[in-house]
Amino acid sequence: MAEFDVIIIGAGPGGYVSAIRCAQLGLKTAVVEGRETLGGTCLNVGCIPSKALLHASHMLHEAEHNFAKMGLKGSAPSVDWTQMLAYKDDVIGQNTKGIEFLFKKNKITWLKGWGTIPEPGKIKVGDEVHSARNIVIATGSEPSSLPGVTVDEKTIVTSTGALALPKVPKSMVVIGAGVIGLEMGSVYARLGAEVTVVEYLDAITPGMDGDTAKTFQRILSRQGLKFILGAAVQSAEVKRGKATVRYKLRKDDSEGNLDAEVVLVATGRKPYTEGLGLGALGVEMESRGQIKTDGHFATNIKGIYAIGDAITGPMLAHKAEDEGMALAEILAGKAGHVNYGVIPGVIYTTPEVASVGKTEEQLKEEGRAYKVGKFAFMGNGRAKAVFQGEGFVKLLADKETDRVLGAHIIGPAAGELIHEICVGMEFGASAEDIALTCHAHPTFSEAVREAALACGDGPIHS
Repeated sequence: MAEFDVIIIGAGPGGYVSAIRCAQLGLKTAVVEGRETLGGTCLNVGCIPSKALLHASHMLHEAEHNFAKMGLKGSAPSVDWTQMLAYKDDVIGQNTKGIEFLFKKNKITWLKGWGTIPEPGKIKVGDEVHSARNIVIATGSEPSSLPGVTVDEKTIVTSTGALALPKVPKSMVVIGAGVIGLEMGSVYARLGAEVTVVEYLDAITPGMDGDTAKTFQRILSRQGLKFILGAAVQSAEVKRGKATVRYKLRKDDSEGNLDAEVVLVATGRKPYTEGLGLGALGVEMESRGQIKTDGHFATNIKGIYAIGDAITGPMLAHKAEDEGMALAEILAGKAGHVNYGVIPGVIYTTPEVASVGKTEEQLKEEGRAYKVGKFAFMGNGRAKAVFQGEGFVKLLADKETDRVLGAHIIGPAAGELIHEICVGMEFGASAEDIALTCHAHPTFSEAVREAALACGDGPIHS
């Protein structure tokens, strides 16, 4: 029986990052993973492959719509779907092999197989039982199911099936207007599919700043996506290889049907904790299936911890990574901490959408006095030069102290630009601090500075 300081169940972003940090801090570490490759959902069938397809479809869009404007003549390339999937798989392979290298470099043991916890301090993998002073559950999440909709990963698919369709469908219905649905919907729309998004709520991207969400929907509509909002899906049936989605509008109970070659179910995700034996151990759970933890990621069972999608909070890879590193610090006797108020969220469409901190709706609900600094990318020279003048940077600051409370960006490289605000918020920056910081010209980041200037006397280029 092997003995470890830490055994982590799950090799996704939370698990593998936590393992590396544990090893760096001198803890003898092992990771249990049943997949053939490391990296979890994110690297294998989530964040990374979807970004590869988003990039490829954006390049096609540029060739079809913008190359000629720049003097790049010739017909746009045709889509070789088999080669595009091979490119996606190569990207996955490079990343997962990179994690294997890091495991070897940091002397982390990979316990291949699916793990159960027969008792505190013990992990069973296959026929072998291993001992650990600390057990970390980092098992991630899985797609949520929907009543009346049976996933077969052929015609009715989750995000996993959507990344490996045998061909580009002529039509697709996306159930759910969240991050996954809009990212994958935009990929297939650009590859030629007719995409219709059905959303239960009356707006897309639940929880997003309302102003940003409205602009985002307008842009996606211009890109060809169709939206049916306020619609409750009743069923999805497959006949002769095609699906019919039935829905009911919440405002008047009127019903409608949509036919499509493929239906993508993107109604969110739920914690994946089955088979661990948590019930028998007496591990306390939250009402929505998450593992209940305290402020130091500890469960009610001594020596058992949990992080990432398995516990409460946004289901984001980087949130899991932060928790994994913080827990490693705690297990090594240091002070680990996660600032949940400064965790950015990004949607990797084109344009990208990114946010951090409070929305206007949240600040109004809190009764907090705030000011808004807003700057459109149409006033940014770099953005106009690359045909990405749509969108804006919106900065929210305390009306009295000028401290930055949040930011919402829709535009080019929004996922990169948001981190200027994240760092500023970590240091308690004011909008004026950002406005007084020299930004290189011409860059997209100048739009952030202009939005900060808009919190004061006003932007220069608007």
